[in-house]
Amino acid sequence: MSDRPNVLSIVLAGGEGKRLMPLTADRAKPAVPFGGTYRLIDFVLSNMANSRLTAIAVLTQYKSHSLDRHISQTWRFSTLLGSYVTPVPAQQRTGKSWYQGSADAIYQSMNLINDEQPDYVVVFGADNIYRMDVDAMLQAHIASGAECTVAGIRVPRSEASAFGIIDAAADGKMNQFLEKPADPPGLPDSPDESFASMGNYIFTRQPFVDCLTADAADETSKHDMGGNVVPYFVNKGTAWVYDFTMNDVPGSTEKDRNYWRDVGTIDAYHLAHMDLVSVEPEFNLYNRKWPIFTHQPQLPGAKFTLRGTAEDSIVSAGCIISGGDVDRSVLSPNVMIDKWAKVEESVLFNNIRVGRNSVIRRAILDKNVVVEDGAEVGVNRDADLARGFYVSEGGITVVPKGMRVRAQ
Repeated sequence: MSDRPNVLSIVLAGGEGKRLMPLTADRAKPAVPFGGTYRLIDFVLSNMANSRLTAIAVLTQYKSHSLDRHISQTWRFSTLLGSYVTPVPAQQRTGKSWYQGSADAIYQSMNLINDEQPDYVVVFGADNIYRMDVDAMLQAHIASGAECTVAGIRVPRSEASAFGIIDAAADGKMNQFLEKPADPPGLPDSPDESFASMGNYIFTRQPFVDCLTADAADETSKHDMGGNVVPYFVNKGTAWVYDFTMNDVPGSTEKDRNYWRDVGTIDAYHLAHMDLVSVEPEFNLYNRKWPIFTHQPQLPGAKFTLRGTAEDSIVSAGCIISGGDVDRSVLSPNVMIDKWAKVEESVLFNNIRVGRNSVIRRAILDKNVVVEDGAEVGVNRDADLARGFYVSEGGITVVPKGMRVRAQ
């Protein structure tokens, strides 16, 4: 135990999540529910906990109350061995401005690094769906002698222009970091693939502190981790890429190994839920060797009455399917589906009531929504828009929190 390096993990959780509106109208993006009982931030925190990296600071900013409450009520480590998860709100420690970028968020929170004096600083985002052994990436960082290591996921070169792309040599040393390049470079061992940045970084402390200090003094900088910090280390010749396909998480299936999804849009968020409910899921929530932790509500098990059914679905505690039919959907706790109602390819948040003979199709319903008898959601796009619902490019209807959907 004494040979383990001292590591501080910083989770960047201050993002506004505009592309996930209206789910982020009243909550921070990392606090958005996912998979029935989880929040998006539970995935990165579970990866840290399973990797035995248990000194964690979560930097928050935008509409962070529900996120702060979730962290404080759910993520409690024993402090006897120096473990903690603490939300750190924006505090204007270096001036009168709020966070000006991801690098500035850490610079303004430099007291965390000064107090902890870690050997290495792990900086991860808070809103992607994946499993990762972060300690394996840390050991690779140490072995390489790098000052900066960026996790890279292989994507088809034809699709790589949508990402920040890592151009690296065969040994992993980064040649350049390219933001959404028109002509992405291929990999040395796979010319038809490119390395996309996962937004996960590991730094050796003192070079990282020096970089943040220099970046803060640069008035032309956007103070961005990918756009400014990583190129700083690339120019020094001390940046490496960590190939995510090399990461071996216990209990992974052949199908969900190296699964990673950016759920930054409504369509991507909905599709990631559909990945959960297939017979052999694209992402397996039931891996007991690398569990995803969260707060589980104190509710009875789901109940099915009056021949209510659910096929290829996740039905959380407290739900009652009373004569309705649920297909390829994810139901959060305390959802009630009444007689002859149909719910198809949908995501229902907490405390939703779906009335008799109603239809919900390819939709996301935020918490506390009531769907009256005979009402329809996701059946007629024009009707949904007329009622003030959001409809994505992919045709996913989103009903905001607390709305009452009446039959027309």
